[in-house]
Amino acid sequence: MRDFFVKKTLNNNLNKFKNEVFTSNVQTIGLLVDESDFQNSEALINELVLQGIAPENIKIVAYKSKFKEKETYSKPTFGKKHINWKGNIEADFLLEFTETKFDLLISYYTIENNILMMVTSESKAKFKVGFSSVDPRLNRLMIDTTLENYKLFIFELFKYLKNIK
Repeated sequence: MRDFFVKKTLNNNLNKFKNEVFTSNVQTIGLLVDESDFQNSEALINELVLQGIAPENIKIVAYKSKFKEKETYSKPTFGKKHINWKGNIEADFLLEFTETKFDLLISYYTIENNILMMVTSESKAKFKVGFSSVDPRLNRLMIDTTLENYKLFIFELFKYLKNIK
């Protein structure tokens, strides 16, 4: 039942055309990472810092397909249980993340997961970037690489951003 409403919310969001205004002056970044498949979030953040983004301007939330309530996570982490049966976000930190108007949202996942895609679509970020393997309606820029190749992903992202005038 929850998956049905998550898909319905996602499809409604994807069908609304969003024409964000974007400038190449990126100061704040939201990072949505699927840590079920990618465990190098800190290295990914370091690559962003090397590109001149201040660490305090990078906000990360991580998704775990096998979220354990009693486990302590080093970063804000969510799972299916943080989305109610109507497809609404229930975790305050996740609501705050989606409501933040980041200059850039990086959706760092390659597999179409309805929950991750819904969080991306709900985000108020000005510009969204992700992988080419995920629904192209979600992101304004899609980069064709693998999860493990995070250095190439960041290199391609900033190469593109520098060409925007």
